[in-house]
Amino acid sequence: MTRPSISVVGSVNLDFVATAATLPAPGETVTGAILARHPGGKGANQALAAQRLGASVRLFARVGDDAMADEALALLGAGGVDLTGVARDPNAPTGVALIAVSQAGENQIVVASGANGAFAPDTLAPLPAGALICQLEVPLTTVEAAVAQSQGFVCLNLAPAADIPEALLQRADLIVVNETEAAFYGENLHRARGLVAVTLGARGAELRRGGELLASAKPPSVQVVDTTGAGDTFVAALTVALLEDQALGDALTFACAAGALATTRAGAQPSLPLRSEVEAIL
Repeated sequence: MTRPSISVVGSVNLDFVATAATLPAPGETVTGAILARHPGGKGANQALAAQRLGASVRLFARVGDDAMADEALALLGAGGVDLTGVARDPNAPTGVALIAVSQAGENQIVVASGANGAFAPDTLAPLPAGALICQLEVPLTTVEAAVAQSQGFVCLNLAPAADIPEALLQRADLIVVNETEAAFYGENLHRARGLVAVTLGARGAELRRGGELLASAKPPSVQVVDTTGAGDTFVAALTVALLEDQALGDALTFACAAGALATTRAGAQPSLPLRSEVEAIL
């Protein structure tokens, strides 16, 4: 089977993850946490996930000209992702995500975008032929520019939720959202011409077109450690499976299994599963 070729246009962050017994309520301080640092960012996560799941991936992103950039890009480089589309910004720091994780695996995330927010359309290098994955952690104008360049399959992970032009909805071959994002977009999602996948956490996921349910799947039972990166893994896995022409139900089952495996280890990128691991649990 020919490896799918995918360009990912999106964010790169360094994640600071504090794991505590419980998550703080508003105004509350929780002590006794354990701190770890992991490469992250939705674009970077999806790029490495797709690479590990069998695609050939090039990442287009922007990082700071700082030591955090080296740390944020380390696993991508080691994993074989093509980083020639990643530029260093001398005027903005590498993006940072502050993540609190409870022992039950739930999380709260605050992102300081840094160089991701300075990733303007005129700094986007030409995209190679193949598929495209985008999210909304970089400026919307840059996402629009990437989609305008693309001649192939386009996956839009509409996260974090934001108002987007109708033209983007109509161009996407695949839209992926979670339940909260699906509620934000409402019926607009089902006016899109492409497939719409809605992730439902431990309940699995659904795949629709025009509001019609085409497939549903549930994840395998796993011991949840940290849900960070699970959604990004799902996006990458579903895109790879569809590019491989897997049947819709099989593709959704593959994506749910990959997303579930990503919850069994701490951190975003360290938790991303290999293709062999997904096939083994299936």
